[in-house]
Amino acid sequence: MNKNSEDFSIQEAKRLANSPAGQQLFALLQRTQGEQLQQAMDAAAAGNYGQMQKAMASLLSSPEAQQLLRQMGKG
Repeated sequence: MNKNSEDFSIQEAKRLANSPAGQQLFALLQRTQGEQLQQAMDAAAAGNYGQMQKAMASLLSSPEAQQLLRQMGKG
């Protein structure tokens, strides 16, 4: 992967996270699964991306989270 596509990926992730659906998703996760979300964020900060990915997969499996992810994909 070249530098430009890495930059695009980071920028795209930021755009999605700051979108209305992204903000709603984050609020939903904080409200319903705050401790698990914090553990996933701590794992990422520690460089344990496998543990973070596993935790996020579990967090994002709810129907509400899936709906918001679909909205983010359309934006």
